[in-house]
Amino acid sequence: MQLSFDAADRLVELVQARQGAVGAEEAARVLFALERAPATLAHSLLADVIEGDARLAWLGGRVGLADGETPETLIEDAELVVFDLETTGLSASRDRMCEIGAVRVRSLEIAETFESLVDPRVSLPPTIARLTGLREVDLRRAPRQDLAVRRFLTFAGDAPLAAHNARFDVGFLDHAVQRLTGRRVAAAVIDTVWLARRLLQRRSERFSLAQLAHFFGTSTVPCHRALPDALATAEILVALLGLAQERGARTLAEVIELAAPRERRLHTRRGLVAGAPTTPGVYLFRDRNDAVLYVGKARELRARLRSYFAGDRQRPAVEAALGALARVEWRELGSEVEAALEELRLIRALRPPANARGGRPQSYLRRRGERWVVGAEPTRFGPIAGKRRAQLAARALDDYAGEDLAAALPPLRAKLRRLARDLRFEDAARMRDRVAALEAVVARVEELDRLRSEELCVLAPAREPGFWRAFVVAGGRVTARTIPRGAAGRLEIQACLASVTVAATSLTPEDAADLLVVSGFVRKPPPELRIVPLRLAEIQAA
Repeated sequence: MQLSFDAADRLVELVQARQGAVGAEEAARVLFALERAPATLAHSLLADVIEGDARLAWLGGRVGLADGETPETLIEDAELVVFDLETTGLSASRDRMCEIGAVRVRSLEIAETFESLVDPRVSLPPTIARLTGLREVDLRRAPRQDLAVRRFLTFAGDAPLAAHNARFDVGFLDHAVQRLTGRRVAAAVIDTVWLARRLLQRRSERFSLAQLAHFFGTSTVPCHRALPDALATAEILVALLGLAQERGARTLAEVIELAAPRERRLHTRRGLVAGAPTTPGVYLFRDRNDAVLYVGKARELRARLRSYFAGDRQRPAVEAALGALARVEWRELGSEVEAALEELRLIRALRPPANARGGRPQSYLRRRGERWVVGAEPTRFGPIAGKRRAQLAARALDDYAGEDLAAALPPLRAKLRRLARDLRFEDAARMRDRVAALEAVVARVEELDRLRSEELCVLAPAREPGFWRAFVVAGGRVTARTIPRGAAGRLEIQACLASVTVAATSLTPEDAADLLVVSGFVRKPPPELRIVPLRLAEIQAA
């Protein structure tokens, strides 16, 4: 079940993402999705949010956390209060508490406890009575909810809180505290469900309190009573803190980050893309050491970057990059085609771990005597993405002596049909895979042959006013130049045409990748591009 966050949550997370106070104008722009937020409007919009949440405070003209910083306490020195509630139902707005239990964990050891029945002032539903064993006669003698909550808050003090499925318990606690003080609970909260999901992953598929208590062998068995359940949760939390340390976490702040649901972890980083422009460009995800994790391109940087934090699942490598993300850098460019080529250049130069392209080896087919073999040396039969595909294609060509790969396909398809007709299914399956690989290689080689013979110019807007970016496709390469608009560009165009060379017999993986990118834009050009033949008059006229 996804967590929803109100304006106060988003503002807290923006301040934490910035690692310090945030200007009111910026906070209002991010929080309310405004293009502009003048100072007076920003203060007016933020005032109710800040005054209604104990975690936030005005720091001069900026918004910060009331305590001035996020928790940086070492895990082994941390003090937390683990709590559990029993309630008359599931709705924090309609139902009431009937029991509070809490345990103080200090320096990874269980210390004192707190326990109180609560008079809900309503009849105890029979299902709740059977589940918990609570009796209505005992609840009538218990303190009312306001008094019980005050006593619990006194016991908890300023310590961070922890609970199992914290959304439920914190919802009831927040509702009660708001009735008392008009403000929400300010303490950070660790949810042991989500912390267990992150740390246990494949070691356990169930994360109920009873399941985790069994998994860790807690001395207290959960029984739907507040204090025993809080004690079991505390033992589970201590075990999980140890696992977090093994994963490299040092501080309580890092544990809180680990325990956040995926949506919340993404949400806390949305502030990193605040202010992204609506222009084309490339972006770089960087970690806390400023190492580049991922490089991407966008036709509109703002929309593309925001999409990473909208909740949609990414492929695993990008998910890992988002998990380690500390800073987003973007570079504005004049067009999407320029952004696509710059993305390739950066991937080749930086080798980001989350990019699928760049690190993948490219293979070529060539003849060695009577056999076809796979190698890294460029030939006209490549480059082929995926060594396995190239190897299957080479095996399909074992008995073929020609140079036209497409001509090898008809007899191979006929052989595949014969094998299937003779019920030689294993041989047919092997032949099917080889034929499919060769078909893909033939399609790639034919496309690259076509691109190697292309001679054209793609004109795109430049980032600098008064200029074009010319991408010249000739000689099996893509060359980029910046050309002034109008007559002033004549000399630059002439120099560009003079640099055109004869097409090479083979393509490097880099040249092939550039050609394929530009080819995609030539097939379906967006309105800002102009595709013209490689002739001076036509380029200048365009």
